[in-house]
Amino acid sequence: MIDRLRVFGPRLAELGRFVVNGVIATAVHYGVLTFNLRVLGMPSAGVANFVAAWFGIAASFYGSRYFVFRRADAPLGPQALRFLALYASIACLHGLLLFVWTDVFGLDYSVGFLVGTAMQMVLSYLGNKWMVFRSS
Repeated sequence: MIDRLRVFGPRLAELGRFVVNGVIATAVHYGVLTFNLRVLGMPSAGVANFVAAWFGIAASFYGSRYFVFRRADAPLGPQALRFLALYASIACLHGLLLFVWTDVFGLDYSVGFLVGTAMQMVLSYLGNKWMVFRSS
């Protein structure tokens, strides 16, 4: 039992840090989304979400690099490019999901945001672990 905890301990700690980082990045993303819709009056939740996603992405990158995966020793440029490629793909999927959810079906953007965020969470962890912040 203790040997299992030693093996899974670092993985669970990393996953815990990922969740904390994700909550912070999601709060940034949602805050900008709400600002875009309510203050700026953007007419499309899909477009507002697409713009907001980039703010969440920036928060997520720095948190992942320095806090979650602790790979600040790797060169910033290639790491950032891999991260941006991953997150550009995820942002497009998230934006498309929210566009269809809200603009096509007329459903509440907050619920659609949560559905998209769940999808984003899984894709983000796996992509970051295996592609962006992998050990050399």
